[in-house]
Amino acid sequence: MAWEFSTEPEFQEQLDWVEEFCRTEIEPLDLVFPGAARSRDPKLKAIVDPLKQQVRDRGMWALFLDKELGGPGYGQLKLALLNEILGKYGSAPIIFGTAAPDTGNMELLAAYGTEEQKERWLKPLMNQEIWSAYSMTEPQGGSDPNLFVTHAERDGEEWVINGEKWFTSAGSVADILFVMCTNGMFIVPRETPGVEIMPYPRRHNHIRYANVRVPLDHLLGPEDGAKVLAQRRLGGGRIHHAMRTVAQCRRAFDMMCERALSRQSHGKVIGEHQMVQEMIADSYSEITMLRLLVLWTAWTIDNSSTQASRTQIAACKYTCAKVLRDVSYRALHIMGSLGTTNLTPLQAMFAGSPRMGIADGVDEVHKSTVARNVLKGYRPHDGLWPTEYLPAKREEARRKYADLLREDAELAAYAERAERYANSRS
Repeated sequence: MAWEFSTEPEFQEQLDWVEEFCRTEIEPLDLVFPGAARSRDPKLKAIVDPLKQQVRDRGMWALFLDKELGGPGYGQLKLALLNEILGKYGSAPIIFGTAAPDTGNMELLAAYGTEEQKERWLKPLMNQEIWSAYSMTEPQGGSDPNLFVTHAERDGEEWVINGEKWFTSAGSVADILFVMCTNGMFIVPRETPGVEIMPYPRRHNHIRYANVRVPLDHLLGPEDGAKVLAQRRLGGGRIHHAMRTVAQCRRAFDMMCERALSRQSHGKVIGEHQMVQEMIADSYSEITMLRLLVLWTAWTIDNSSTQASRTQIAACKYTCAKVLRDVSYRALHIMGSLGTTNLTPLQAMFAGSPRMGIADGVDEVHKSTVARNVLKGYRPHDGLWPTEYLPAKREEARRKYADLLREDAELAAYAERAERYANSRS
């Protein structure tokens, strides 16, 4: 049995380069030219494209994809280690070709797309020549597919889609929309007549599909296969959320610790106050536990499948939301009034933590999933008493030693005293 917590020296060198590259190149880009990484403006592309080329030259582009699809084939565990860095910087996932929602959509195309669909959409997505969005949840049904009503009807050589979708992130700037219907997953170019982007919300769009016509070959995967495709996509998306959340938590923790050593209150450095020390200690433990859960889950996916890791992925999803909320809240308090402003990242982290508990399925659903799956590994006990009912276990143990107790009076007396003591305590 092999078990270790080390990173190969060659990949650690890559991670060290990524850390330096993000700090010296991507963070300044975000501060001076926010949004440039997705911009189609030629002047901004002239700044961003050379950065993407450096990533390609290092072999770190689209890390989550297999080699035959243009990625390095490193798998989820190494992607998790990479995302512990990228998650600190807004544009980093885009510049490394690992940004949501495109990553999940690329995985769907890679797994279920025809060769023609891959040529038409997967390659341009990988090269960031086009952008995509995932149009799943609905106003009346949230993320429960059993309540969805968006439907596609076949009409000759076309599908006609009618329905309404809510919280399609980046839908207004996407070139193609992956639309989940009751009878299949469809790829819809955003400029298709009948696609109406509502004014609000601005970033997570409300979209109406009114008699939207697409050719028959815009169905992705089998007809009536949308739920299977959605689970495949969302499983990967949820673990990627958790990977990036580890980075956010560590960033908040670094700010917390720096502040604790930099300011004084009531006659001493605030890091010497026991309540502040408690916040730091709790945050350290929670981040470490989350990180290990995420890495273990990523390792499990690499050695089995997303479906086989479903319980762990669900646990990662609600745990990362809770840890981000708690750590960013503590960091904000230690930062003081400055933490409540937009002059540090803390306010945005804390304000965004509830969204993390809702995106890609609410925490309550994931907790139910974990509980149901865990309970499948258990069975009810026989009779009145639980398996760990000690009087019954002692009786069974005495039967095991019955011959010895009959033969040795001294040991029998010892066992009798022990039983009387146990009975007196109960």
